[in-house]
Amino acid sequence: MTPLFYAIIFILVLQYTVETVLDYLNAQHYNDPVPDELKDVFDVNDYKKAQAYKKTNYRFGLLTSTFSLVLTLCFLIFGGFEWVDQMVRNVTDHQIAMALLFFGIILIGNDMVTLPFSYYATFVIEEKFGFNKTTKKIFFLDKLKGWLMMALIGGGMLAAVMGFYQLTGPHFWVYAWGLVAIFTIFMNLFYSRLVVPLFNKQTPLEEGSLKSKIEAYAKNVGFELQNIFVIDGSKRSTKANAYFSGFGREKRVTLYDTLINDLEEEEIVAVLAHEVGHYKRKHIVFNLIASLLLTGLTLYILSLFVNNPEVSYAIGVSQASFHAALIGFGILYSPISEITGLILNRLSRKFEYQADDYAKATYAALPLITSLKKLSKNSLSNLTPHPAYVFVHYSHPPLYARISNLKK
Repeated sequence: MTPLFYAIIFILVLQYTVETVLDYLNAQHYNDPVPDELKDVFDVNDYKKAQAYKKTNYRFGLLTSTFSLVLTLCFLIFGGFEWVDQMVRNVTDHQIAMALLFFGIILIGNDMVTLPFSYYATFVIEEKFGFNKTTKKIFFLDKLKGWLMMALIGGGMLAAVMGFYQLTGPHFWVYAWGLVAIFTIFMNLFYSRLVVPLFNKQTPLEEGSLKSKIEAYAKNVGFELQNIFVIDGSKRSTKANAYFSGFGREKRVTLYDTLINDLEEEEIVAVLAHEVGHYKRKHIVFNLIASLLLTGLTLYILSLFVNNPEVSYAIGVSQASFHAALIGFGILYSPISEITGLILNRLSRKFEYQADDYAKATYAALPLITSLKKLSKNSLSNLTPHPAYVFVHYSHPPLYARISNLKK
């Protein structure tokens, strides 16, 4: 057992402890009185339902996180990584093939072990509270498609990065960063065109008053918009959403069919105005650049440690390798990831206020307020989160804060 092994154990236990405390603090606010400006979101029965939903998810989340920690600790302490490593070494001595097999066994194995939890969350909890629309066929097909994409995309990226490592040694991070940058930009452009259709059906928004209002708003703010799509989110859940993707000629707005069913047309345009605000305020470009810079930093730090055998030994393997070092480094680096996550979440909350302000200035505040209330009601969201939980986990400000800002 190396010092880094104990450091990994400490990090895992510390992360679990912090998350458990945050969840507990948040749960203590479930019965808080609803802020005055949100008292029209839920009636008495709906509020009781929302409280029950939050409490159910809190207990289930505590169970799953505890199981995950125990599973990971057992895998580390009782030589699980060493067992998998020796298994793949008996199959091949090719370093890239070995790494692909190693990660494939661990990732798919973990997914299989946690599958009952995912199944229970979907077909028991979400079903009980009226959210689930997923059939068992869709559920398992999604899993298979996810594994296939992980093998093709994740496996391809890993093989390329290891190829750079074998060819260029410690400078591999520069080439890996370039590859990730190209892939990230490509996915930002074509995700909705190439990936989404594997899971959902997208259709152009039909001609009518809603499309006319959206186009009129886009023209009024100088936002060139030719692609407005509706996605069949209702085949999986009753929860509604809308998102903006791409840039240049590939930019498009995607509305969930549940959003169209739940909101009035003026409210949908207000939600769209918020998304346009992100584009106009350059939030999408900023997030892309920040993501690429953080990726570059992570890869550079990885290059400093990947050749240190102690990083591999830290997960309990007897032979140092790139793939073992990658897992060891991933855990040891996670505290830094948590800190950068806090910074990005804080910026994201600021961006949400800016996008709300843009929607208020270019369209109207009231329909955005009513849309936010309806979406919160329909998803049984938490109206009284603990400030510490918001600080750590929320990429969007709480509902009461957004409405207070919109009413200024």
